[in-house]
Amino acid sequence: MLSKERSRRKVTGGFYKKSRKKKSANLSALPTFTKVGKVNQLIVKRSKGGYSKPTMLIANKINVVDPKTKKFSLTDIVTVVESPANRNFIRRNIITKGSIVNTKLGKVKVTSRPGQEGFVNGILIKE
Repeated sequence: MLSKERSRRKVTGGFYKKSRKKKSANLSALPTFTKVGKVNQLIVKRSKGGYSKPTMLIANKINVVDPKTKKFSLTDIVTVVESPANRNFIRRNIITKGSIVNTKLGKVKVTSRPGQEGFVNGILIKE
C-alpha cells in the first residue's frame, strides 16, 4: 500500500529515526486512472469521516464551455491528444487535469479532476 508519510531515508542515504509506528490513517489509495471508454463508469469510495467520494473510472462525455459564447454543452470524448502529467497517458487514453482531449466540437482542455470529483469539465481551445 502507498503511504502519506515521509520517506524513511535522508537525501544522504541515511535513515531517519522512527518517532512512531505505522498508522492506518496514513495509508493512501492507489491512483485512479480515468480512461476514455464507451460508457461512463462511476464508483463511490468511502473517505475519512464517513463521507462518500465519487470516482470516475471510465468517461465518454465532457461538459464543455465555449469562452466566446459562454455556452455550456455536453459532448463525446474521442481521444486524449496531450497530457502534462505523463506522456504515456496519451497512448493509454487516461484523462487527468490539464489534459487536452479531442471531442466532436474540437480540442478541449480538461479543467476538473475526474479521478477525484467524478465528472469531466473542460474549456474549448480556439484553433
